[in-house]
Amino acid sequence: MQRVDIDDVDPKTLADESVDRRGLTEALGTSDLAINRYALDPGEAFAGGLHAHLDQEEVFYVVSGTATFETKDDPTGETETVDVAAGEAIRFAPGEFQQGRNESDDRVVALALGAPRPSTELRTPQPCPECDSDVLAVDISEDGMRLECPDCGATLDA
Repeated sequence: MQRVDIDDVDPKTLADESVDRRGLTEALGTSDLAINRYALDPGEAFAGGLHAHLDQEEVFYVVSGTATFETKDDPTGETETVDVAAGEAIRFAPGEFQQGRNESDDRVVALALGAPRPSTELRTPQPCPECDSDVLAVDISEDGMRLECPDCGATLDA
């Protein structure tokens, strides 16, 4: 058994944001599940942009406030916007593009759960400047973020 107090987990500041994200995966010693707790002030987002995990499904459970999610099934498809209120959850299948944010005037607290852990196949619906691909692979490392075309290998710094 593993038990953790959210306040004992150090917050991780996301690039260019002051989002309060507390990774519970390591603190709880999970092997098959990624879990993060987010506290978003108005205008903040869960991630840096619209993205899809090809190898992971994600579930967001809203503890308080209302989160707004933008989603689309394919990179060139129509975007749908869905509000998820406190006590509600939303699931995104592997390959489904999504981005969540706080568009309200109140703070949003939510849990993000992903399985399996970790996700390594991340895509963004951005066309390749070199070929006809509609998506770019996202590579995040200590050196920053890089975009690469999964079809032709062209790279861009994000």
